[in-house]
Amino acid sequence: MGFVKEFKEFAVKGNVVDLAVAVVIGAAFSKIINSFIEDIVTPLLLKPALDAAHLTNIEELTIFGTVKYGSFLSAIISFVIVALVLFMLIKGINSLKKKEVAAPVAPPAPTKEEVLLAEIRDLLKNK
Repeated sequence: MGFVKEFKEFAVKGNVVDLAVAVVIGAAFSKIINSFIEDIVTPLLLKPALDAAHLTNIEELTIFGTVKYGSFLSAIISFVIVALVLFMLIKGINSLKKKEVAAPVAPPAPTKEEVLLAEIRDLLKNK
């Protein structure tokens, strides 16, 4: 098998294409989540603390004028919020899957042989 043909078979497998789609959607989702965190949630949560410190941005928080612990705090807050959003998303998806699985499965209809054997059994019981 030629290298090109083998690579083509590998590249168009369903798993590889699904993974590529997941990476692209993940990157777009990451931009949405980062914007949500940086532009909406972080300012709302930190506004009182930043006003008390006379700052406009959390990254401006420093110790000794050189250690920027504000950037570290911002990263921690971003991580916690992303983890919370992903947890809620996965929890929602799992609850939808449970509802789908909860539907009772009807037992299969007996085959012709089973019906015939049941009739023979019933006739033998009556003798």
